[in-house]
Amino acid sequence: MVWKRVSTAVFDEDFFKLDNSEQIRIEKKLAKLKEDPYQGKPLGYEWFRELKFNGKRVYFLIYKKTQKIGIVAISDKKTQQATIDEIKRKLKEFEKLFNPTP
Repeated sequence: MVWKRVSTAVFDEDFFKLDNSEQIRIEKKLAKLKEDPYQGKPLGYEWFRELKFNGKRVYFLIYKKTQKIGIVAISDKKTQQATIDEIKRKLKEFEKLFNPTP
């Protein structure tokens, strides 16, 4: 089973601000999610997770019903809790973005 990976504009913007070596490292980790989205550390829910690398974290949401992985944010350790709180506030918005109703 191959999952579809999608990302937010905010994630994409932050991703392209990183240096090339960090982008490559993140891309390798994210590529593995297509085969097994349940990697990384769960953040209170099985479907809300983070991947860590070099002091940074990539946050993603798993939508099992539609087989989508929504990549939503990047943070460092210092802004980790604020980023997690913001993602939780926007869960309904992400649901609409990643799983629009026809």
